[in-house]
Amino acid sequence: MRNAALVLGIIGGLWAMLVGFFGFGYTEFIEANGPIGDLAQQVDNVQLVRAAAFLAPVLAIAGGAMARSVNMLGGALMLAAAGLLWLGFGFNVFTMFPIAMCALGGMLSLAARQPDAH
Repeated sequence: MRNAALVLGIIGGLWAMLVGFFGFGYTEFIEANGPIGDLAQQVDNVQLVRAAAFLAPVLAIAGGAMARSVNMLGGALMLAAAGLLWLGFGFNVFTMFPIAMCALGGMLSLAARQPDAH
């Protein structure tokens, strides 16, 4: 289970990084160029989106990397990343897989009692 948590955390973190690039870039673009009619408006909480864009991928990848050795802390970091993604970007077609991977990896890491056989 720890190996599965490791893989899910790292893959979820990479997907979260992709979402974060677009989220952070969108807020920067709108801030620099202003809103574009009804097509593109600035988000309500810019700092939350930017913090989630940076912190969620870092927490997910770090949690995945720790899943084999320090499984409780790694699981907590992956669950925090999933919550931060949901809080910052909502649950939609672009965030459902990173949120699900980070949350499942976190739960598997927390549930792992014994180290995996190598």
